[in-house]
Amino acid sequence: MTEVLIKKEPVFKIIAKFFLKVVVTILCFWYISTKINFTQTVDSFLKANWLSLIAALLLLIFSKLLSAYRLNIYFRNISLYIPAWQNIKLYWLGMFYNLFLPGAISGDAYKVIYLKRKIDASYKKTSAAVLLDRFSGLLAVGLLLAFSGMMVFPGWWMDILFFSGSILAIAGLFLVVKYFMEDFLPGFWPAFIWGIGVQLAQVICLFFILHSLHIETDYAAWLFIFLAATIVAVLPLSLGGGLGTREFVFVTGAEYFMLNQQTGLTVSLIFFMITVISSSGGAYFIFKDPLQVIKK
Repeated sequence: MTEVLIKKEPVFKIIAKFFLKVVVTILCFWYISTKINFTQTVDSFLKANWLSLIAALLLLIFSKLLSAYRLNIYFRNISLYIPAWQNIKLYWLGMFYNLFLPGAISGDAYKVIYLKRKIDASYKKTSAAVLLDRFSGLLAVGLLLAFSGMMVFPGWWMDILFFSGSILAIAGLFLVVKYFMEDFLPGFWPAFIWGIGVQLAQVICLFFILHSLHIETDYAAWLFIFLAATIVAVLPLSLGGGLGTREFVFVTGAEYFMLNQQTGLTVSLIFFMITVISSSGGAYFIFKDPLQVIKK
């Protein structure tokens, strides 16, 4: 399973996957265009509170720093000791590749390949660390999604469904780590807690985006939509780390909860914009080696 990150694929397969992502992105925006006036979206953005947008950007950057620290926990579990600042630079470069690299190699896979070439780190172990870091992040998103779901969906049976699903998800990942990824067991709970911190920072980022657009109601519904869109954006279905699919979820989610779909699109595009801004600095480390000599 861990080798999937670094598996080489034929060129035609890479091109085909990229083409499909382009098609999915175009189809998503075509669908959105049938429901939304993009001119109004631009107007809403221009009227936004820029101080709140700056605060949202800073919170997103802060969440990425926490994410880099979480990954380093798993690296240390396999005796891969990377100084914090160097790990942040490598993580930053990975963020850039996740958004802008058109091929089949994601930023996550790049980190695995880079560490193998730089310090001869094990493909298998570093792949496992990167994958587990992703799953830890998704687990935290899922828990917050369940919490917000209990607030927006009425009925005690829905509460039981979300609560029991959360417990099963935590237990399931823990058992996988315990029996199949034993090296990472000491880092499971610390990484889990840091993962919650990452997502809470992004939740506050969402609230600042809503505040910038003068939205002061329906926070629970917007939170549920945001977290659902976060999970969908992780799937390699479209360009730019979820461009198109995230907006699709925001617009359809807003329609489901009888919220303003225009606002949903604006919030999603603003989040994408600040993600691009926070990730673009990673391009610097294409030309500047993010790691100096470190001990394995």
